[in-house]
Amino acid sequence: MTKTITLACGNGGEENNELISHVFYKAFKNEILEKSEDAAIIHGGELAFSTDSFTVSPLFFAGADIGKLAVCGTCNDLAMMGAKPKYLTCSVIIEEGFELSQLERIVESMRKELEINGAIVVSGDTKVVPRGSVDKIFINTTGIGEVLQKGISSNNITEEDVILVNRDIGCHGATIFAAREGIEMSSSLQSDCTSLFPHVKALLDAKIKITAMRDATRGGVSAVLNEWAKQSNVCIEVEEEKIPISDEVNGICEMLGFEATALANEGTFVLAIKKEDADAACEILKAFNPHAEIIGIVTNRHVKKVILKSAWGTSRFLETPTGELLPRIC
Repeated sequence: MTKTITLACGNGGEENNELISHVFYKAFKNEILEKSEDAAIIHGGELAFSTDSFTVSPLFFAGADIGKLAVCGTCNDLAMMGAKPKYLTCSVIIEEGFELSQLERIVESMRKELEINGAIVVSGDTKVVPRGSVDKIFINTTGIGEVLQKGISSNNITEEDVILVNRDIGCHGATIFAAREGIEMSSSLQSDCTSLFPHVKALLDAKIKITAMRDATRGGVSAVLNEWAKQSNVCIEVEEEKIPISDEVNGICEMLGFEATALANEGTFVLAIKKEDADAACEILKAFNPHAEIIGIVTNRHVKKVILKSAWGTSRFLETPTGELLPRIC
């Protein structure tokens, strides 16, 4: 650990993991927190509980804005534990001089996304700070959800599972970067920001045997897979050519030297599904996005590691992202 906090400490990768484990986990150690799930399972396994803060820049971007992001982010964390989002709190820190019309636009985006999830805001807090004390607006949302299927956990992945993604990856990160840098693209590239509970509900209704789910936000798919490999003490082997990546995202990655697997997402999630249900799960997910794909298997070849296998027969370790990459991505 460094002696001061750097932007890399918020990237969802290795530095972020060190900060959390060396400072927060050390101080707040308990068996619920140590499970490191997307949401805490509480009240005898009946409820899921999660919180998240949103500082994305710019506030408005292709496909979403900070308001939609704030509701999707927390509701998706609940959904990843097999829970239906029910109740949210909303706290905002607003800079003096912020335009009321923009605030109303953000709140309207939140209202629409709450409706999709069937959730309501039941409490909140508003603070206004002097100009320059915060960058326009920061939002925190905390959510409680009703667990519909118990036992979903990233600590339970075994060789009986295969790995899926629900759509093409990296769209959020690529969109935010293009917006910040003023890159004009003659394409339909936009953030993948969306509410994932309808996807999860479809899987649960079909009785799909789900071992684990996680939305691939900061740190992207590579961060999720590495966390899973460590938590469940397994090796995850991924076929590189099976990972769905759009031409637009590939183009930005090639131009700037990014890895698509490290780019943030806000509507993309990774699943560990029992082998016998993997094809059925993939078909269900394709109804939401045609690019859903089975991308890998779980083995014991190199435990706690992720192996990326190329189309040419070569292999390399896919490491947890490091460095700043794209700060304030969500």
